[in-house]
Amino acid sequence: MNIKMIVAGSLAVVATSSYAQTLCVFDPLGSQGDNFSLMKDYAVAAKQWGGDLTLKPYSDEKLATNDFKSGKCDGAAITGIRARAINEFAGTISAVTGILTNEQSKTVLALAGNPKLAPDMQSKGSEVVGVTSLGFAYLMVNDRSKNTMDAISKMRVGTLSYDKVQQIIIEKLGGKAVPIELSEVGSKFNSGQLDMIIVPAVAFKPLELFKGMGTQGGIFKFPVALTTYVVVTHPDKFPDGYGQSSRSWFVGQLDHQLGTVNKIEKSIDPRYWGNIPTNLQPGYLRLLREARLSLTRDGVYSKKMIGILKKIRCRQDPANYECPLKDE
Repeated sequence: MNIKMIVAGSLAVVATSSYAQTLCVFDPLGSQGDNFSLMKDYAVAAKQWGGDLTLKPYSDEKLATNDFKSGKCDGAAITGIRARAINEFAGTISAVTGILTNEQSKTVLALAGNPKLAPDMQSKGSEVVGVTSLGFAYLMVNDRSKNTMDAISKMRVGTLSYDKVQQIIIEKLGGKAVPIELSEVGSKFNSGQLDMIIVPAVAFKPLELFKGMGTQGGIFKFPVALTTYVVVTHPDKFPDGYGQSSRSWFVGQLDHQLGTVNKIEKSIDPRYWGNIPTNLQPGYLRLLREARLSLTRDGVYSKKMIGILKKIRCRQDPANYECPLKDE
């Protein structure tokens, strides 16, 4: 009897340890950042679904992604731009001007937790188990008076070297794309090597972008793209049903996360905020729509998600010129 109890106990330990995972978490501030803090809450919740997560902070997103791909991490929390190479469907939520308002953001991010879309969250031996918002990516410049197409055409614009989407966007706007690594965004903008970058407001304080803006620079509150934060896993390392439970948790956190992003935006000194002239905005949107269509045709974006995004936009703004068109 005692031997049976010992064997049973040993098997229980083995079963439990088989669901102990390492989650590699990208945050520019490592374990001190807001993303890592969100993942600490997530790790606590994951115990309800049979997960046992050890969080490993990375300030280098490329390294976190590579460690996930090589199997050193059972899961990874990375930006949607990086995740697009792993799961095109979820990564396309960040399509250029695919989402334009906070209401639309909430709709699509809630939809990401719908069980009907669970098959789309699985790709290439991985599974997206959560998607949330880091806010809209905005045009941040060292001279906010340069808000016309002509002015942008003379700018040196930092574009992520691993994401041809940004390069195409800048080329559409007429600017000069300068390929950089994510880790270089702050230093190159702040040192004057770049005139413009495209990043969400949550990066403003961690990257000290006010240094690059000085007294003349600013942030154009024009929603270039919704920036997302995505958790991907190797599903064989997690219990059955974990992915759907996890995605549902992220949906439940949406109001809090969107509120946090909004609070961060409001905490930035109002003097930094500016706008692209109202009469120029339709032209920008048309150019960026052309880029979105081109990227969809080239297979960079998921056609299914692009269609979903259009339905969400047109539900909120049915009078928009693009709604009757059949090209998305």
